[in-house]
Amino acid sequence: MPVPARLPSWAWVTGLTAGALVVVTALAVQAEQGPHPTAAVQARPSASATADAKPTPKPSASATPAVPDGSGTGRRIVYALGDKRVWLVDASDATRRSFTVWPGTVSPDPGSYTVGTRTEATTGSDGVEVEHIVYFALADGISVGFSNAVDGSSPPPPASGVKTGGIRVHKADGEALWAFATAGTTVSVIE
Repeated sequence: MPVPARLPSWAWVTGLTAGALVVVTALAVQAEQGPHPTAAVQARPSASATADAKPTPKPSASATPAVPDGSGTGRRIVYALGDKRVWLVDASDATRRSFTVWPGTVSPDPGSYTVGTRTEATTGSDGVEVEHIVYFALADGISVGFSNAVDGSSPPPPASGVKTGGIRVHKADGEALWAFATAGTTVSVIE
């Protein structure tokens, strides 16, 4: 009785690899045609955040508060001082993104401002490396602007009496704000 020929191991590996590529490609095509998730709203940061703090669950996108009345119209950034929240609003008055922030010790007065200078990266007054800095106001002789820590950390508590105008945001929010806040963009600051 004749013995069947045996396939070499390279043929098995090649066949299995080709089959796996076909399966992965088919799954990728199906995933592309399915529903896509939207960005979740970040949890409100705590002023007493510590290195060992447990993360807070993020609320669903439907929990995003509406853009406050009296914050203007058209394409703008809305910064609510009391809520420590920012909205990125498009020209049709639709919210593109909303997130909480860690304000500095110096806040601008309520009113309408314009994005002026933008700086890609620098060291903040607290010694933390920051990026996506978007300046829009001057308060108490301090430049006020949005930024995020390069390492994604929350800001340390400022030293007593130190004036800081940096409004820290989460890293992903900083990237979105940087893309949205071109020079000349209106920033509406409200109570």
